[in-house]
Amino acid sequence: MTADHDHSPEQLSGVGAQAHPANWVEEAMAEHHARTEPDHAARRPDEESRNREQQVLERIEKARNRKAKIKEERITLAHGAGGKATQTLIEAVFLEHFRNPLLQRLEDGAEFAVGRSRLTVTTDSFVVSPLFFPGGDIGDLAINGTVNDLAVSGARPLYLSAGFIIEEGFPVADLTRIVKSMAAAAQAAGVQVITGDTKVVQRGKADGCYINTTGVGVIDTEHELGIDTVRTGDSVLVSGPLGDHGITVMLARGELDIDADLASDTAPVHGLTADLLHSVPGVRAMRDATRGGVATILNEVATASKVAVVVDEDRLPVRTEVRGASELLGIDPLYVACEGRIVVVVDGEQTEAALAAMRAHPVGSDAAVIGRIGEDPPGLVLLNTAFGGTRIVDLLVGDPLPRIC
Repeated sequence: MTADHDHSPEQLSGVGAQAHPANWVEEAMAEHHARTEPDHAARRPDEESRNREQQVLERIEKARNRKAKIKEERITLAHGAGGKATQTLIEAVFLEHFRNPLLQRLEDGAEFAVGRSRLTVTTDSFVVSPLFFPGGDIGDLAINGTVNDLAVSGARPLYLSAGFIIEEGFPVADLTRIVKSMAAAAQAAGVQVITGDTKVVQRGKADGCYINTTGVGVIDTEHELGIDTVRTGDSVLVSGPLGDHGITVMLARGELDIDADLASDTAPVHGLTADLLHSVPGVRAMRDATRGGVATILNEVATASKVAVVVDEDRLPVRTEVRGASELLGIDPLYVACEGRIVVVVDGEQTEAALAAMRAHPVGSDAAVIGRIGEDPPGLVLLNTAFGGTRIVDLLVGDPLPRIC
């Protein structure tokens, strides 16, 4: 024989139904909350919202503090986009094995001393496609890009090297055009290409021509620049409209049926940075907004100095053509690369002086103040939107604009 084991909750508990109504679980939970959180029922919605926000911020901080580790088994285009994947690649592979005091600051150039001289060295590689685009080509891009990395490091550019990787079958006329463009850009920037290298690979093993340039400059000022020197109350400025270069290159590929009167903003900024440093002693940091755009730089500032960067969307200088193309492409102009724009952080009390100095130079004539440095939440970039809301501007994920420099 078998016994009947189908008992009601009341039978199992040894008490009747009147002592334990059907919703006893809900009542028990309510009693628990009443004991542990007496004000739970009276808690205001805005307080609950703040608690949720704090939990999100804590999770973000915890994730950022984890040791960088590459999850992918193979390199993807995102690893070269200047966003999260690039940062992980640098920290998990290159910085892990090359770590030293000069490298680990991760500035655009490394500063070092030779005798009584302060020098800066930087290097950059260029794989832009197409090689020629409205407003420039891979040649002047290679010169200006390295000159600008030196300039935002506070250095006066002096000498460059140039390395070429050329595909078999590449037209000599195109190579000559590129080299002439480099020579003209070097003359305009007041630098000389004093050494170089050339390699040729089999047909199909490269996409025409790749260029690497390394530059050396001397620091003539007493400024101590760095994204880790930024303080609460500082102001954030940009030297001109955002995203011109990236959108121009994308449209030049002819893959999108979009017509726009745009040209790359590629230009040397050494004159602008020199004038700014001469006029404004309160410059904290400068960066040129290339891969990953302005958003990447602001995130690096926030993380390095453990501050909040607050940006006003209404203040962002973006051309109508760039904004329209960005909307069609589904990308944010804050993440689109520039090649002749800089982001500057200055002492808040010297904001107007910095803005005037930038606008007095041709490259900075459209400069604007776009935000400020706050205390909370540290390590994050916040955007005050045109609709009155606020959102987090995180590092770029993926690569919406591959090979734009």
